Amino acid sequence: MGGFFLCLEGIDGAGKTTQVRRLARRLGALSLDVVTVREPGGTGLGEAIRKIVQDPAKAIDARAEACLYAAARAELVAQVIRPALKAQKIVVADRFSASTLAYQGAGRGLPEELLAQLNALVTQGINPDLTVVIDLPVEEALARVSREDRMERLDEAFFVRVRRCYLRLAKEGGSRFAVVDGTGTPEEVEKEIFQVVLEALERCTK
Repeated sequence: MGGFFLCLEGIDGAGKTTQVRRLARRLGALSLDVVTVREPGGTGLGEAIRKIVQDPAKAIDARAEACLYAAARAELVAQVIRPALKAQKIVVADRFSASTLAYQGAGRGLPEELLAQLNALVTQGINPDLTVVIDLPVEEALARVSREDRMERLDEAFFVRVRRCYLRLAKEGGSRFAVVDGTGTPEEVEKEIFQVVLEALERCTK
């Protein structure tokens, strides 16, 4: 396929969106061709789904929620991620398949095995070369969010389960995962993420 696929993960409030922008800027300064994407979003269908899943007025069944995120991911892979990787670009994603296992699996209680199969269907076998989990305590993370969208309004216990799942996935994922302490300043977190990414890129090119 070519290219390099990076993903930033973590619970709501971890600072993923900010760090995706900062990382893309740093990689661009190295004259690398970078494409940034977010989930759900990045396509017409994805952005429409984003409005649905973030709407606090909507009550969505956990299975329907998983399918909505999967539909957005399928379009994003087909229309943006796969073509970018084929063109030898670096893709930096704000969430990807690990989010489904963490949120709809650990958080909502859906079977992880079935969610993994759903991921396999919609990703066309594409997995991040590196997933960086920005980790910080749930209480601190939730203090950072506006609580305006549907997911952010979930209770603390939900996010405790999600956080634990991310840390387990990182432990099981070996060199394809890295955990970064998200409690520092944005500049400190940015520096640590960039270092981890540089090391992964160097391994890839050897």
